[in-house]
Formats: sequence, structure tokens, C-alpha cells
Amino acid sequence: MQQYSTLQAHHDGGVLTLTLNRPEKRNALNAAAMAELTQALEAAAEDAACRVVVLTGAGEAFCAGMDLGHLEALGSKTEEEHRTDSMQIARMLRTLYELPKPTIAAVNGAAIAGGMGLATVCDFTLAVPEAKFGYTEVRIGFVPAIVSAFLREQIGDKRARELLLAGRLIKADEAHTLGLVTRVVPAAKLMDEANKLAGKLVENSPQAMEATKRLLSEQVRERLDVAIALAVEANVQARATKDFKEGIRAFLEKRKPNW
Repeated sequence: MQQYSTLQAHHDGGVLTLTLNRPEKRNALNAAAMAELTQALEAAAEDAACRVVVLTGAGEAFCAGMDLGHLEALGSKTEEEHRTDSMQIARMLRTLYELPKPTIAAVNGAAIAGGMGLATVCDFTLAVPEAKFGYTEVRIGFVPAIVSAFLREQIGDKRARELLLAGRLIKADEAHTLGLVTRVVPAAKLMDEANKLAGKLVENSPQAMEATKRLLSEQVRERLDVAIALAVEANVQARATKDFKEGIRAFLEKRKPNW
């Protein structure tokens, strides 16, 4: 079995559980974490023994968004490096979204920015009542570009605009009302419920589930192609702005930005 530095992978009865394993960083995403998660998902897609994928986080958070070190390094990247970084984020989310096996997110805590993307593009999203969700990018001069492509498909234009422009945090109950969370479950039962759901999915026809997932992906493929291409370029352009640079400095210095 492949060993990862930022992930734990556990196989049991056709179910692959991937645990984001940087609890001291609230499972925040850096280049290594994004690359390893993408690699693990691509391997799962090709593994006939894998029938369902469960994604969760170690410690108190599911995924707190971008890692501070990665965030700090963004200020000195070139345009082409920003494009590569944006494409890595897009590839990770799209690989999860289009995985030919059913996916379950077991959201054990905060799921912010890219972490919210990971939590909500899964086929099923179970969340503890205490979980908080939010696309908070605009608060620090970022554009929630890549995630916007998926969010509009999920909840429509008006609701997506409200979440992306306000940048506010929402609780699990509201995320459930919006259709971003499948079910809210007590923390003590989260993994039991995720595994129970996975067990039911394993009983279904793997070929039929894969065909269904491919059909659903194909129905939105052209729209996503366009939306993600636009999002990557929007990210590149936004990262050259004064607000972006001030937002990074303010965030790292733990102060309010001076726009």
C-alpha cells in the first residue's frame, strides 16, 4: 500500500478511508497535501478492489483551507507558478468530483475555503453539528475561483453568490438546508454512520454505480471545462492585485486588511 506523508489510507471490505493527516495544521492544504490526495484518488479510481471512498480529517478539523506556509509563499510566485498552483487545486477537486466510485465526506470539524470544496463535492456529505463551512476568500483579498465552478452547479447562481461574496461561515444545519450536506449526525456516530452508508453502497452494482457517476459527470463536463478554465485565469489575475498582497500580509500579521 502506498505510504503518504499528509494522508492516512485504510482499506476495509471495499471501502477506502482517506484521512487528511495534518492535525497540528488543522489539515490545511499545501502542495504536498494536494498532490498526495490527488494521487490517492487517482489510484482509487483504478483499483477494482476499491468500491467506495470515505474522506475525513484527523483531529478537530476536517480541512481549514490553505496552509499558512503555502499562503505566505504565494506572495513571491510568478504568474506561471500561480497558474500551476491553481491548476493543481482544480485537478484535486475535479478528481474527487468525477471519481467513478461513490465518495463520502465525513466532516468532523471546520471545512473552510478549499476544505469546504473537498467536503461538499463528494457524493454524500455527513457532518457533525459543530462543523463550520465557509468560502472566506474575499475576506483576505482572494477570489474563490475554482470552488465557484462546483458550487454554482450544486446550489445555483443566487445562493452561490451569497456565500462567495459575503464570505461568511455557516453551520452544518444551514449547509444541510442549502443542499451541501446530506445529513447532520452526532460526532460520536460520524464514522459509524459513514461506514454504514459505505457498506450499503458496497452492496450495489459497482458497474451500475460507475456508469451512473460517469453519466452525471458527462452531463456537466462542458460547463465545468469552461468554468474551471475561467477560474484558473481569474486566480492568476487576482493574485497580481494590491488587495491580494495586502490580504496575505494582514492575514499573516493577524490584523484587519487596509484595502
